[in-house]
Amino acid sequence: MSEHRRKPPQPQGGGRAAARRGQSGSSPGRRAAPRGATGSPADFYASGSYGPDSQDSGGDVYGSRAEARRAAQKGGRRRPADATGPGGPTGPGRGRGRTTTAPGKKRLIDYPRGGRHGWRRWVPSWKLVSGLFIGFVGSLVAMVGIGYAMVSIPNENDAAKSQNNVYYWADGKQMVATGTGVNRQNVNIEQIPEAMRFAVISAENKSFYQDSGIDPMGIARAVANMARGGQTQGGSTITQQYVKNTYLSQDQTLTRKFKEMFISIKVGTKLKKNVILRGYLNTSYFGRGAYGIQAAAQTYYGKDAVDLQPSECAVLAALLKGPTYYDPAGNPDLDRSATADANKKRSQDRWAWILGEMHKDKHLSDADYQKAIRKYPMPDGRKATKGMTGQISYLADTAKKYVLAHSDITEAQFDRGGYQIYTTFQKGKVNALTKAVKNVQKDRLDPKHRDLDKYVQFGAASVVPKDGAIVALYGGDGYENGHFTNNADTSGVPVGSTWKPFVLAAAMQYGTYDSKGEGVSPLSKYNGNDHLKVHKPDGSFYLNKDNSYFFQNNESDHPWGYITLRKAMEQSVNTPFVQLGVDVGMTHVRDVAKSAGILGDSMSQDLNPSFAIGTSTPSAIRMADAYATFAASGKQTDPYSVTAVKVNGADAPSFVKPRPAPKQALDPNIANNVTDVLENVIQNGTGTNAKALGRTAAGKTGTTDENKSAWFVGYTQQLSTSVAMFRENPKDHKLLSMNGTAGVDSIHGGDIPTSVWTEYMKTALKGKNDPGFPAATEIGTVQNEVGAPSPTPSVTFTPTTPTPSATPSPTPSETTPTPTPSASASCTFGWGNTCDGNTTGTGTGGADTGGGADGGTTPTPTVTETTGNGNTRGNGNGNGGFFGGPAG
Repeated sequence: MSEHRRKPPQPQGGGRAAARRGQSGSSPGRRAAPRGATGSPADFYASGSYGPDSQDSGGDVYGSRAEARRAAQKGGRRRPADATGPGGPTGPGRGRGRTTTAPGKKRLIDYPRGGRHGWRRWVPSWKLVSGLFIGFVGSLVAMVGIGYAMVSIPNENDAAKSQNNVYYWADGKQMVATGTGVNRQNVNIEQIPEAMRFAVISAENKSFYQDSGIDPMGIARAVANMARGGQTQGGSTITQQYVKNTYLSQDQTLTRKFKEMFISIKVGTKLKKNVILRGYLNTSYFGRGAYGIQAAAQTYYGKDAVDLQPSECAVLAALLKGPTYYDPAGNPDLDRSATADANKKRSQDRWAWILGEMHKDKHLSDADYQKAIRKYPMPDGRKATKGMTGQISYLADTAKKYVLAHSDITEAQFDRGGYQIYTTFQKGKVNALTKAVKNVQKDRLDPKHRDLDKYVQFGAASVVPKDGAIVALYGGDGYENGHFTNNADTSGVPVGSTWKPFVLAAAMQYGTYDSKGEGVSPLSKYNGNDHLKVHKPDGSFYLNKDNSYFFQNNESDHPWGYITLRKAMEQSVNTPFVQLGVDVGMTHVRDVAKSAGILGDSMSQDLNPSFAIGTSTPSAIRMADAYATFAASGKQTDPYSVTAVKVNGADAPSFVKPRPAPKQALDPNIANNVTDVLENVIQNGTGTNAKALGRTAAGKTGTTDENKSAWFVGYTQQLSTSVAMFRENPKDHKLLSMNGTAGVDSIHGGDIPTSVWTEYMKTALKGKNDPGFPAATEIGTVQNEVGAPSPTPSVTFTPTTPTPSATPSPTPSETTPTPTPSASASCTFGWGNTCDGNTTGTGTGGADTGGGADGGTTPTPTVTETTGNGNTRGNGNGNGGFFGGPAG
């Protein structure tokens, strides 16, 4: 047998086996002797020289095989017994090699822990924990030190460097350059009244003169909020706000917050408090393009900062909370909730609170407080800035709102300047629209000699179908004339019967509760008589609040009888569309209007019967865009006014929204059928004044209750344009009746608004071809209102398109009755509406006596549209101008 497999001789005395046998052979009931207690070689092997206390162990640390095994499991290493020790070639117990463990090599980080097993291996030692903590604190200190050393102290003069914003026409030529550079001037601390300084301190940072320049809790809140994806909260010190104004962007990011903290610490330790306060007041944005307290004093009170009174200082300090919402003049173009009334109330409340805090903080004596709180010092109205006159002011305003709504640029950043804004506005069309309004105003209105011609306003917009580009708008008389509300992009003016096409489109798409989901044909008949009760689907009637019956009225009491929806649209008869809206469901009407491009928050929230005839108040831009959906065979494209934004020639990184993409909002044939019905409105109905355009067009007139507004919205395939006319009380911005305006009994959509539309469209489309509209094919089923007579004779449908004439055909005479077909006649219902008259032999019908233009100048009866309610414009508040959110 080879040497390495030979069994070593056992120690004398029987060795370990004998020892075990000896132990096991002990007398019953007697415990075995402990190892080493018998003096045998086995005892020596087990616990003598190999024990942990043996001086001859040769460095072994284990006293038994079991201990050796446990040690091996805990990470010890196996090696042969020491040659000089017991069991070695020269030592006692010589035989097979011994299993021992030597101390392992030490690790830098003892984790998982050696010498432990089970869960104890994963419990860090106190040395490890304390070491990591010390390392973290040390790294943090080093990072703060490096950050502190690298940042520089900001200078308020650097922040004063502002540039112009330059706007461009659609053809790339410059429209206007306007900015804030001239509306800024730094002043020293002596020129800032103490009342202004303490107003800011009491309102923004009471501990300003004691704190270190930062608010750790405020920063922690902001960081935690950003980590959760929410908005940052306020709480920054004046020092931090000064740093943000002069040195940093307005981006709400963790990087900016930490950088702000480092700079604020350095500023707080290096600069005196009054220097910081002066810098803050010289760099803060007060709204209206005013940066710094000197510019704010001139803008709001027409005086130098040094001359401000304590009461005025409190108003200006309130603006620092947010000028959009605390400027008493209002900012409805930026946010529909920032009306003049709402802003004034917010400003007054904060003004009173700031004065109270100043008094509480001993910065105002009792006498000074009583004097300051006595009367709110109303700031001056807005003023036109350089270049912002005429329609340019409204064009720039519309473009600015679009940029702010589609980028991360703040108003304060934008007003600081340096942007190049490329718009969709076409100079020739803008001038043509302005000229059309001015010409009609000159010809028809005489405010110097007729009181009822005073305060008349216009708003208009022109949009390209299938594209959404706003090529022209008319916003008012201009900033230079004190008119700061953009009439083209604000709401508050009810649209009246221009809403009826959405009701008809909804009927074609959804049908009525009685048609089992099948679309309704425009040839369906409804009762067009005046003063009718409105049926609910369950057969009951709508009631007023006092439980009396609700009656829907028309403009006149003409006895129309049962007429087709096509005829009702032509003559703008209310009662058929109110009942149709109820039968279809007002939610369906709302959905169709929204899909066409009307913003939901500009619609009346009360879906009562009057909703069908225009109690909603969308902007002129949105109405033009919604009718463009009909012109584009149901393809809707959101309106836009800016194609690019650049900074120093490079694209602004945050303005990345592409041009809106068209989407199929309505079935093409539904849209084409609406267009065919609206063509008939111009050819034979209330919009006949538009026939002077001399080309194929479609449109709808609209007039509201008490004659408080009048609209015309019309389109060709190339252009969709809306025109609104109204009177507004300049003090409370409520709508006034136009009865008697222009020297006539009442103004209707087919009169002055249609005249403006026609004159503008002639110029805008000059030299363009006349493509007409896609042919409409028969749609839906004839679903007459309950109670309507059965059609006799049978009706066939052959759509035709009227041929435009360069010379408008005369308005149909209202006194000449339309021939009634005999019972045996077979009528062909072309879109010329030759048989759209009333019924034969029905007691309520009577003869269709034709329909005059919606103008109030034709003989009685004058058949026009009206709607009930909506007499307050809301201070020019844009209930969703064309941007959706902040109006605009």
